[in-house]
Amino acid sequence: MYNQFIFLPLYNSLVFLMGIPGIDVGLAVILFTIIVRLILFPLSKSALLTQVRMKQVEPELNKIKVQYANDKQTQAKKMMELYKTHKVKPFSGVLLLFIQLPILLALISVFYKIIPNVEPTLLYSFIHAPAASTTLLGINILGKSLILSLLTGVIQFLQLHYSLASHQQRHIAKNTPLVMKDVSGKTLTGPAKVDFATSMNNQMKYLMPFLAFASTYWIIPSRFPQAASIIAIYWSVSTLFTLGQELYIRKRHIKF
Repeated sequence: MYNQFIFLPLYNSLVFLMGIPGIDVGLAVILFTIIVRLILFPLSKSALLTQVRMKQVEPELNKIKVQYANDKQTQAKKMMELYKTHKVKPFSGVLLLFIQLPILLALISVFYKIIPNVEPTLLYSFIHAPAASTTLLGINILGKSLILSLLTGVIQFLQLHYSLASHQQRHIAKNTPLVMKDVSGKTLTGPAKVDFATSMNNQMKYLMPFLAFASTYWIIPSRFPQAASIIAIYWSVSTLFTLGQELYIRKRHIKF
């Protein structure tokens, strides 16, 4: 079922794009990535909107956790009431992740198997193995590329810097009160968790770009040297798409 309904359609779609006159492997991967992300857009949009709503209720959620810290039953009840009031489905993002995971795994397999040669046994009868050049605008991509790996890291940094999570965390940190009171009136400190989350976001903003660079320049090439640049192209285009998607959702759905 995985091969028939996920892997083979993706593999043949990429091969078809590679067979279009004037399209080399690099451009085919870029077009292929955009098409796949557009198909997945409704799912990823739903997941991002869930993330937005979760962040929007986070200050109230933190207050509930602090105020009812010694009464877990009431705390859970208040949290569920808060989710229901704001129409938040906290577990929907996890479900969408499981839906997309087989597709993402299939994409990785497609890129590994497309280079250096197309496998005719995997093609549909109406798809023919093309003689596409393994280049991107004339640059050879058969192997790892320092430029593409650096570009992947830079784009990853930009995406994290302008991400919804980073944007909303800064807003929450700015508007979270310094102190809160529990149900008995006892004064409790409030910003510790916000400060920790902000610190984690800042660390990830620098760690993830390094991991993106290291993965496409050292880790992936160590096992799949010929597919390293293609993975870097896919990673970069997909991250750019995510950035554009988050900016669109921020403009249309977030009101601060």
